[in-house]
Amino acid sequence: MSQQHNSEQNHGGQRHGGQRDGAEPRHFETLAIHAGNTADPLTGAVVPPIYQVSTYKQDGVGGLRGGYEYSRSANPTRTALEENLAALEGGRRGLAFASGLAAEDCLLRTLLTPGDHVVIPDDAYGGTFRLFAKVVSRWGVEWSVADTSDPEAVRAALTPRTKAIWVETPSNPLLGITDIAALAGIARAAGVRLVVDNTFASPYLQQPLALGADIVVHSTTKYMGGHSDVVGGALIVNDVELADELAFHQNAMGAVAGPFDAWLVLRGIKTLAVRMDRHSENATRIAEMLTEHPRVSKVLYPGLPDHPGHEVAAKQMKAFGGMVSFQVADGEEAAVAVCDRAELFTLGESLGGVESLIEHPGRMTHASAAGSALEVPADLVRLSVGIESAEDLLADLRRALG
Repeated sequence: MSQQHNSEQNHGGQRHGGQRDGAEPRHFETLAIHAGNTADPLTGAVVPPIYQVSTYKQDGVGGLRGGYEYSRSANPTRTALEENLAALEGGRRGLAFASGLAAEDCLLRTLLTPGDHVVIPDDAYGGTFRLFAKVVSRWGVEWSVADTSDPEAVRAALTPRTKAIWVETPSNPLLGITDIAALAGIARAAGVRLVVDNTFASPYLQQPLALGADIVVHSTTKYMGGHSDVVGGALIVNDVELADELAFHQNAMGAVAGPFDAWLVLRGIKTLAVRMDRHSENATRIAEMLTEHPRVSKVLYPGLPDHPGHEVAAKQMKAFGGMVSFQVADGEEAAVAVCDRAELFTLGESLGGVESLIEHPGRMTHASAAGSALEVPADLVRLSVGIESAEDLLADLRRALG
């Protein structure tokens, strides 16, 4: 198995958050464009090439050029993305996968053995819940749910067999907020790993490793890619030993990001900062409008002062993101009708693209949680607010709400 070069070897001693030896740390917007992205030594191309290749010529048996032998083990385009991800999250190592769930699967198989226990949120993403309920449980791994916005509830859920606390903040689709630093203290005291799914916030808005988390998970399909044209996932860690274990499993299991997918995510990341600013601005305006609408009974957005997690979110996030959920006063069928009547908000699953999306979680992304402790309200609508004109989006929602 080849070992891909880490960022300190390939890019001038770049370290946490893109800090180079003897140099001032670089800002996020600069790292998003330059970390992992060096000019091609052969042609000078300023964008990393797509190395659409499966195998590499060796200079004699075992004589690998740059550590590359087979693209499941390492590929230069994927290496560029992994170094970029590590820099943006302030980690020592990033690993890119074929999807967010592939990243989660690799992480769970690395961390857990039969009989181990994990605490998961009581409002987790439906795909994550399905992975635990339908797949991980068959390995003999136990799990239980807790309100991760309440540190004491998480502490009470720990058992002697607990190996990890799993957090989404903001959560999907109820926009719950977890105090990462508080749970990091609980995890350290208990000797367990704290995993934070940072998909909704992106590393531009939130830095879980800096707040004490052990592992950051991303669906790079979402805000990192940003254009609804790629599926991918990522893990970022600071612990070098854990990074090596994850890399072993990544290679052994093989659900890696392909070179073109890695290139698409790299391209998307270059504009992540400016996109997240606009997503957040538009979402704030929409959330404020929804709070005044007579057909809306409740708005879930951490940027609203009356959101129960507002103060924690303001402490650990740069802005409040582009996801808004709300409940329709007239019930489930009225919520479905809102989704059907929207025009600029495209009816579809996923999130984080430049275009706005609308969905009914109970019947779509979170249908797998029906009948469980994670079942979402039937009258809930979830919005992924894009970067279109806020005025046009507001008008579309007013029309859809009737």
